[in-house]
Amino acid sequence: MGLKLEFIEARDIPDAWFQAIYRILDNGREYVIERGSYEGKKRLELDYVTIHIKYPGTRPLVPDIPPQLGIPNPVSEEYVNEYLPYLMCAKKKEGEEYTYGYYLERQIEEVIRMYKEDGHNTNQAYMTVGDPDCIYMKDPPCLRGIDTRIKDRKLHFFVYFRSWDLWNGFPANLAAIQLLKEYMAENIGVEDGEIVAASKGLHLYDYVWELAKLRTMKKK
Repeated sequence: MGLKLEFIEARDIPDAWFQAIYRILDNGREYVIERGSYEGKKRLELDYVTIHIKYPGTRPLVPDIPPQLGIPNPVSEEYVNEYLPYLMCAKKKEGEEYTYGYYLERQIEEVIRMYKEDGHNTNQAYMTVGDPDCIYMKDPPCLRGIDTRIKDRKLHFFVYFRSWDLWNGFPANLAAIQLLKEYMAENIGVEDGEIVAASKGLHLYDYVWELAKLRTMKKK
């Protein structure tokens, strides 16, 4: 069997999260991790997924679990606000190999300048996360790039993750990325737009499989 490519069209970030969980329980590939986070444990993973989020700025940005299910929310809005500086600022704490902001901070301001001064019709406003030395890290960056486009005076993001924890990482990452997009759109002088996110490593670790089944009410 060859690769199976998945496509999800979602209203907002919580809807994208729910649909992705449903899809991965149906179509995910189960395997034992030989290298990486939780080595020796199991992942359920999609071969490749593209997720189109039409209104990513809709609040709340994070999933809101129905209380009757008795499942804790995967991420809080408070955590997203604490996480945002890691996406936008270059400063690293002691012991940290990197933050996303370490790579993105200067590029964010350059993309804003590029669109404001040079015009909106360009394919060069791409922000890279990582460098060739990242391959030698014990845990290299999961987010590898944020591409951008302005169409109809709206700023759109195209995001790629090499590996992506669906349960906790997905909602926290996308909520913070959405806040970054809103910041950039405001500074450029355009409206907030859509997000297209892709990954060949969107997964659920085995310790949350039962929670995922509860959330989707799937018995399988």
